[in-house]
Amino acid sequence: MKLVIMSKDLRMSVTEHFQELIQRILISTVGFLVILVVVFANINSIVQILQLPAQGVKFLQLAPGEYFFTSFKITVYGGFLLTSPLIAYQIIRFAAPGLTQTEKKIIIPIIIGGLLLFFVGVIFAYYVLIPAALTFFINYGSSVVEPLWSFEQYCDFILLLLFSTGLAFEIPIVQIILSLFGIISSKRMLGIWKYVVVFATIVAAILTPSTDPITQALFTLAILFLYFSGISIIIVLGK
Repeated sequence: MKLVIMSKDLRMSVTEHFQELIQRILISTVGFLVILVVVFANINSIVQILQLPAQGVKFLQLAPGEYFFTSFKITVYGGFLLTSPLIAYQIIRFAAPGLTQTEKKIIIPIIIGGLLLFFVGVIFAYYVLIPAALTFFINYGSSVVEPLWSFEQYCDFILLLLFSTGLAFEIPIVQIILSLFGIISSKRMLGIWKYVVVFATIVAAILTPSTDPITQALFTLAILFLYFSGISIIIVLGK
């Protein structure tokens, strides 16, 4: 049955492929818009979740409409985050009929693995990096100044750290792709580990919106862990 379906898909004309692509994009767009509405309808609850790591901090609205525009920004970020599984599924459904069994065993796990790693990175940022950074900022100078923060700037800090960490967690996926294309081997990756440490430190300094050493150190360690995990996976794959 599967062979018949694949044969039918392979005989599809360019127009039919284009129509299917439009259909997949339309489904993803509708899903994104629906999730936007759901997120915006529950924006106050989501904001409270984002504020949880900043215990003891009072947030201020420093300009007219600051909370409204910031909540809309949170809605867009949340929409992309929650719609990403649907988008990944549509990509797989569109591409799968044209792939061989070998290609399916490689590409589909990479897409799913990349999505899972992104969410793991977001969770790691929320439960580890953000509390560490905020604890440093709250305690530093707490005996001198009272922590009164701009709500917009706080959300920019949180959202940037969440999504930059999610992207950083894609490192093993990038390593696997480079290895599969024969660009670099696991042996070569191990040989340049000293340069990777320097690179990870620089990336951590760029991607973390804070300048505290604790957050940057944790981010660097996370990147190194992911890098060596990627090497381990490549070795298991025989590359």
